[in-house]
Amino acid sequence: MLEIGQTFPDLILPRDGGGSIKLSDIRPKKLVLFTYGADGTPSCTNEVMDFNTMAADFAAKGAVVVGLSKDSPKKHDKFIAKMGITIPLASDVAEVMESIGAYGPKIFFGKPVIGVLRTTYLIDGEGKLAAMWKVDKVKGHAAEVLAAL
Repeated sequence: MLEIGQTFPDLILPRDGGGSIKLSDIRPKKLVLFTYGADGTPSCTNEVMDFNTMAADFAAKGAVVVGLSKDSPKKHDKFIAKMGITIPLASDVAEVMESIGAYGPKIFFGKPVIGVLRTTYLIDGEGKLAAMWKVDKVKGHAAEVLAAL
């Protein structure tokens, strides 16, 4: 489990548009990395759109926002085109979410399942974990993260 102050893993993630994102390339800017279940599902769409709508506010505070799900880059491309998303969406193709504590057992509609644990990481300009949220309610979460900057 990651701890505040610990160096965040320098991940290289496939992203929409066919490229990749190397987290250390974002430095010295801060990084807001949020994990979500799937493109197009109601709560996940709301979360992505909230972060997307506030992207300029995050940029004004020196931060880049990146979403991470298990969806493929091609699925991200379709979601981006449909919704007008401007933030990068990365794909977890190598069990990255599990290694950072964002994938595992949870209760979904009253049943135990294994899946994405909605989590947001604030990584400072030196690559250290500055804050982390385990997200239960999407509404207002992006604003909470923005306020923490």
